Amino acid sequence: MYLAIKDVKPQDNYLLLLTFENGEIRQFDMKPYLDYGIFQELKDLRLFKTVKKSFDSIEWDNEADFDPEVLYQKSLRID
Repeated sequence: MYLAIKDVKPQDNYLLLLTFENGEIRQFDMKPYLDYGIFQELKDLRLFKTVKKSFDSIEWDNEADFDPEVLYQKSLRID
């Protein structure tokens, strides 16, 4: 079982502030992924900031997306 994303806010330094369906707020660092595949395009901060909730996860305007399980497992709880 995984937790769905309820909200996402782009932060400075390629960080994402994620709110999960259980109410947890977690921070996900995108920097380690920016040298791979479609995520390279997100080095453009204007594109990075287009992130939005999409179904149970997140997506950018270039159609890059992330598995919600990975987002949860690789993020740090901040609340």
